[in-house]
Amino acid sequence: MSRKDHSTQGKTSDDADVVKGRFLEFSPNERIVQVVEFESEDPVFAGEMIMTWTLTAVPEGTTVTIVCENVPEGIRKEDHDVGLKSTLQNLAVYTE
Repeated sequence: MSRKDHSTQGKTSDDADVVKGRFLEFSPNERIVQVVEFESEDPVFAGEMIMTWTLTAVPEGTTVTIVCENVPEGIRKEDHDVGLKSTLQNLAVYTE
């Protein structure tokens, strides 16, 4: 696939993002805290981000709130929002 087929440029390579993650806290049905490490030779895209997922029961199902701390400065909010939205859509498909 050529680079022009991608809507955004990757941070690890031209068309890929590589991350490693580990859980710091797992409270079933309540809260998940994880560290996500972005791999990149460019320091504006590299680093560790902490993501805290809070789950709240509501009559329609579950509200998921995600707070991200220490997001690498090179990651645009718009791109990050697209990634989180995709993750939540995948989670909804998996759990339904």
